[in-house]
Amino acid sequence: MISASFRIKLPGHLWVAELSTEFPRATFRLLSGYRAEGTALELGEVLAETPSVAVESMRSHPSMESFQVLESEDERALAKYETTDTDLYAFVEASSLTIEFPVDVRNGWYEFDLTGTREELDRLQEYLDESPLPYELLSLVRTSEAEGLLTDRQRELLETGLRLGYFEVPRGCTLAELSAELDVDKSTASTVLRRGEARLLNWYLTGPQHR
Repeated sequence: MISASFRIKLPGHLWVAELSTEFPRATFRLLSGYRAEGTALELGEVLAETPSVAVESMRSHPSMESFQVLESEDERALAKYETTDTDLYAFVEASSLTIEFPVDVRNGWYEFDLTGTREELDRLQEYLDESPLPYELLSLVRTSEAEGLLTDRQRELLETGLRLGYFEVPRGCTLAELSAELDVDKSTASTVLRRGEARLLNWYLTGPQHR
């Protein structure tokens, strides 16, 4: 299996391309989403010095069918929304790979991680080479075993969460407590955990041991 990180230029007509260019110092983070007929239902964050301004621009964008702010803090806002922009899901279907959430968008570019076989990633690069959109391959890591699959930061968060009972039911600690233990902010801890979990699940469910 191979894990890769890509950075791709967004088509200019997408709401997130417009707003991330309008607010170049903000991060628009897609935490989860799925396509439902002609729209996409998504859960996303805005990370910025004053996220409320970007959030209001999101709310009023013509592509938004519905919009609800779930949480709002000094430098972070969490919202769920329905949008008519579904290009990301069309890209996923065309590439035949599963994108690992979260997906980060900054200043007109989005970054995401993928895990697949050499052949699958080669097909993806061929697809991207034929696309008019610029892209960059940020990293490529070959992993024949689980060892080396995680970054040091992902391993630290996951091991600490396991030790403190974060993955137990009910939880033995909250995300805030886990973040405080490692002296990182909640948003960063959540992102690192999600990416680490996604890499482990992709390796376990699609790796050589299941072929």
